[in-house]
Amino acid sequence: MKTFLIRHMSRSALALWSLSALFCLRVVGQIIVELWHVHFLPPSEEWFSGLLPYPQLLVCQILIIGLMAKINLDFTRTSGWSYRPRRFAGTFLVTFGSIYLLVMVIRYAIRMSLYPHERWTGGSIPIFFHWGLATYLLVLGMHHCRLRRTEVHLQVRTSRRAWLSRCAWLVGGSLIAVCLPLWIVYLVGPSILARQLGIRPAEFAVRIDRKVPITATDGVPLVADIYHPRRAGSKTPTILVRIPYSKTLVNGLFATIVGRMWAERGYTVVIQGTRGRFDSGGDYYPLRSEHQDGIDTLAWLATQPWYDGRLGMWGCSYYAYTEWVLADRANPGPTALIIQESSTDFHSMFHPGGAFSLKSALHWAVLSHGTRDIAPDADAMQRGFDGLPVIEADDRAAGDIPFFDDWATHSERDEYWAQIDGENRARSLKAPTLLMAGWYDPFLPTQVNDYAQIRTHAVPQIASAARLIIGPWVHAGTITPPDGHRLKNFRLESLAPSVPWFDEHLLGRATAAFAPVRIFVMGTNEWRDEQEWPLARTQYTAYYLRSSGHANNRDGDGFLATSPPTSSEPSDEYQYDPLDPVPTAGGAMLGPNAGMTSQNEVENRQDVLVYTSEPLQGKLEVTGPIELVLHVSTSAPTTDFTGKLVDVHPDGSAYNISEGILRYQFPQDSGDANSTQEIKVTMWPTSFVFLDGHCLRLEVSSSNYPRFDRNLNTEGSVATAVTPVVAQQSIHHDMQSPSRLILPVIPPTTSR
Repeated sequence: MKTFLIRHMSRSALALWSLSALFCLRVVGQIIVELWHVHFLPPSEEWFSGLLPYPQLLVCQILIIGLMAKINLDFTRTSGWSYRPRRFAGTFLVTFGSIYLLVMVIRYAIRMSLYPHERWTGGSIPIFFHWGLATYLLVLGMHHCRLRRTEVHLQVRTSRRAWLSRCAWLVGGSLIAVCLPLWIVYLVGPSILARQLGIRPAEFAVRIDRKVPITATDGVPLVADIYHPRRAGSKTPTILVRIPYSKTLVNGLFATIVGRMWAERGYTVVIQGTRGRFDSGGDYYPLRSEHQDGIDTLAWLATQPWYDGRLGMWGCSYYAYTEWVLADRANPGPTALIIQESSTDFHSMFHPGGAFSLKSALHWAVLSHGTRDIAPDADAMQRGFDGLPVIEADDRAAGDIPFFDDWATHSERDEYWAQIDGENRARSLKAPTLLMAGWYDPFLPTQVNDYAQIRTHAVPQIASAARLIIGPWVHAGTITPPDGHRLKNFRLESLAPSVPWFDEHLLGRATAAFAPVRIFVMGTNEWRDEQEWPLARTQYTAYYLRSSGHANNRDGDGFLATSPPTSSEPSDEYQYDPLDPVPTAGGAMLGPNAGMTSQNEVENRQDVLVYTSEPLQGKLEVTGPIELVLHVSTSAPTTDFTGKLVDVHPDGSAYNISEGILRYQFPQDSGDANSTQEIKVTMWPTSFVFLDGHCLRLEVSSSNYPRFDRNLNTEGSVATAVTPVVAQQSIHHDMQSPSRLILPVIPPTTSR
């Protein structure tokens, strides 16, 4: 028995010394590469597993070698603390070593299957040495498991050892059952996402450099994570994303999955926090610092050894704004852009038609005013909406937020907005750009105007390369149609074009052609390619407001007709009380409750005029810009008028399609205070098919709150006003004052 044990120990000691020698060779090899940059060994980045940078890794390696030497000497002498048999130590080491080896085998198998350039040994040096370390633990563990314990151990510690052993197996089993599948999903997450998006397979393994500082001109560190494709060459095209959110587990995981997905296809990916967000320093004030910070980032990129001069940028909303501020830059500057649900005109998003987008502004402000993003509480938001003046809505909801005050008070296109929006950014664009917009997004009108400006005024090669996609989306989300049709998630839709677009414009790869315009036609729920916007075949059709003077609420006598009035008709009248505004029901805004929503409750109000067409005989497609021409009079020197296009189902349920508002200052020289004026309300563009048996409906009122702030019907700043006045409103629709809704009707059968 003793001879058997000596032989057994000799084999164990030999195995441990051999495995230690292999690990020492790995450490020496990396030292040679790091210090002398030799070419007969693999390059530096292939020696890293990604957990620790050099030289911290070297320190850990030296400590491991020292521990190995002590253990090996104990086994050679067959004495010492590491040699004395411990059943619990054996159980733990075998369990941990088995999991460790399994993890590394799985990791190698995944690299083998996903990345052609990593087969068979390429880039796998760290994994092979992890196999060696795992085997070392297994040899050590088997030694402790096989040797018998003394009778003292058996008598004194049997129950404790048994309990500890069961705990070890429980921990190991839990790791395998829970953590291992999650880890595998993390490894293959980019490939799962790419398969859902329908983009090309991965090619390259990825190395990640975390928390790389980029110093702005004022000394603030703008911190980035950089995703490098291994074996893609010394220089690669770059994708830059500048993130305006705080770094949470979800945000960090999403950034990592997307960054790896792009890097696996040959792009170096730089995901950088904007000032005061993610890991970056400085104070967060939306939109103010992005121009200079973006220029500083471009200058830093130009000095990097892996940057080949080709740069793509991707982003939605604020991300996209960080693209627009650099869109006129070159050498360095963007080579291709994907801009989603954002525009060059933030002023018009915040103040459409002269009103203030209160709900969008307050949601954004409450969400991001602190050091970390916090989802606004519904009660807090309601406190902000309830009360006057508007400029103190932030105080009531969450405390004073300086940038909210600035948004509210700068209602005119002044120097404040000039600093944010720049000048003619769409016209001075320097890179092919894919614009993605949503039918229920607050940026939609300004974004389609950007597309028009690019196509008309940018240099020819940039103008012809521009593309526009408009989908069934709210801001960064997907609408829920009343027919229950299931639509693809916006997050997936926003990523789907990224690789094809960048492949075409950064790598020069042939991809499926992008149509100049691609739209989702609601109602029939189908995607369709077009050649221009607005569509050349559009037939602008007027629907006239008609009634006998009692169009108040949906039970009134208001109707829409394609023929104008041929005789005198009484006007429709209502009182607009700012203290009892028409509540918002869906629409294009930031935050929850946006999109398509039932309008039936709103239409029961006396201050909502309702005009409904006859049931349609067949389908009617409305695609393009919409304008509402009203002939109005009011008792107030300034007031608002709103319009809303609604789809009425055969069962009477009604859903909003498009909306608009105009804040109108009546001319002082108009004569009678109640004189009739023609006004034009620009409504949201749309693409919607009203189905057979459905009705078109128009709602007219003077408020849509809190989507827009309330006009108190008094002169002076609406943001600071506190004393409301009730206004007597009249909508005229006779031969001399033909109020009408002008719809972009698309003929049902036209060759394209």
